[in-house]
Amino acid sequence: KTAKPPKAKARVKPTAPPSQVHQPASILTRVVARGRFQKVPDSLTLTAGDTLELRCRGRSVRWRFPAYLEDEDEGRLRCVIKHFERHSQLLVVNARAADTGEYSCWSFQCRDSECQDGEDRMGKAFIFITGQELFVPTEDYYEVVQLRTNHSTLLPCQVTSPLAQVTLHREFPPEEVAVDGLDISYDVKRGFVIHRPRPSYAGSLFCLASLDGMRQISTKYMLIYINYPSSAPKPTVGASAATVRAGENFNVTCTVLGEPEVMVDFTWEYPGQQIGRPPYSRERADLARRGGQVQQESESILYVDEARAIDDGLYTCSATNLQGTTTVSTRVRGPNLLPFSLLPFV
Repeated sequence: KTAKPPKAKARVKPTAPPSQVHQPASILTRVVARGRFQKVPDSLTLTAGDTLELRCRGRSVRWRFPAYLEDEDEGRLRCVIKHFERHSQLLVVNARAADTGEYSCWSFQCRDSECQDGEDRMGKAFIFITGQELFVPTEDYYEVVQLRTNHSTLLPCQVTSPLAQVTLHREFPPEEVAVDGLDISYDVKRGFVIHRPRPSYAGSLFCLASLDGMRQISTKYMLIYINYPSSAPKPTVGASAATVRAGENFNVTCTVLGEPEVMVDFTWEYPGQQIGRPPYSRERADLARRGGQVQQESESILYVDEARAIDDGLYTCSATNLQGTTTVSTRVRGPNLLPFSLLPFV
């Protein structure tokens, strides 16, 4: 037997380590001196009073920057944007704590009248402006924040220095709120994020920042807990009688089964509205156990006294919660009388 030649080993094409993989160059740079440019890092710290000059490469450039610089009174006097043939310039003179925030730009590639943008033509950086104020100033002493169960809640106590130590506190009773990174986390560029809103977090909270022996508190946040529904209500409607005789009393009931502590608003449309027949209705909301689960039964009952010909028709109930409105209808056949316009309304 003749020996088979050994199989050639497959040649593996070497791959570059992650650090060497090509990354698109940022189009955002900072002017540090005349003719000297610096790539802007993810975050940058300046001192109040400094001049910030950013350049963004591209023929058609758009900017996004902190809202304070858009203020008609004084912001536009300190923020100047100029567009050139191959770049755009953003200049902030005498930077202040209120100018702390994210600065970003993106350029469009335009051919004739069609323009396109893309992530490879974007640049952004978070810029801290440090000074005597540890928090980005706001005009509000109190800010109302909704604690909705359907998403996380942000307390935007944004600091002006990444070195500041920040804690979260309750005003009454005075105590520090635990930040475990799960229920509540802290982001130096945003503030505190409540990931799992619950009723115990409701009330007045504020942030406390400490840096180099200086301590300051933020705007106070009045947190209001809202058990946000998972969907729009699903009402059912029914009348006490499908057909009524002249002079009889009847009612139409609209019922919604849903999550506890979710408010439902009811509105009615009915035949008698067109001649001014006033609505008589009663609403209630009770907890009920159905199928091993506790649900809230919300109900609106529309009462119609002494049925007349005008009461014949469609009775429509609209149930509304924070997720939307659902409408259902039922028909009631009323007495067949002479034209109602000939009868006095009592």
